Amino acid sequence: MTQVNPPQFRPEWERYSGVLRNLVMANSFVALVLELALFVFVAWWALDLDHALWTRLLIAVAAVGALIALWGAFAAPKARVPLPVAGTVAVKAVAFGAGAFALWGLGLPAAAIAFAVLAAANTAAVTYFRRPRGA
Repeated sequence: MTQVNPPQFRPEWERYSGVLRNLVMANSFVALVLELALFVFVAWWALDLDHALWTRLLIAVAAVGALIALWGAFAAPKARVPLPVAGTVAVKAVAFGAGAFALWGLGLPAAAIAFAVLAAANTAAVTYFRRPRGA
């Protein structure tokens, strides 16, 4: 029986050189920061709810855990279930939308809008840089 090796994951910046490579790397770093921020915003929102502490902790763990599972399964660069580009963008929209709504729920509408705009711009750039060459 022949074993087929899965395609190796290579970061998108390896396909670029010079200044563009540095910009792609910086955009990937911003993507990571935005992803971590969305988990923090959702946990913060859950912990700010008007419930008993144990309930808030349970909601925070469940909400952040669900988002992490969703992201890891469908939106991460090494996602367990690779989706077409439109599917990946839709999953990212749901996840980043949850972060924006969490900020809005905390009474920070300007921060929510800024986060949503930055996440959309970053997702567009990541999607562009990860596209197959020649597409």
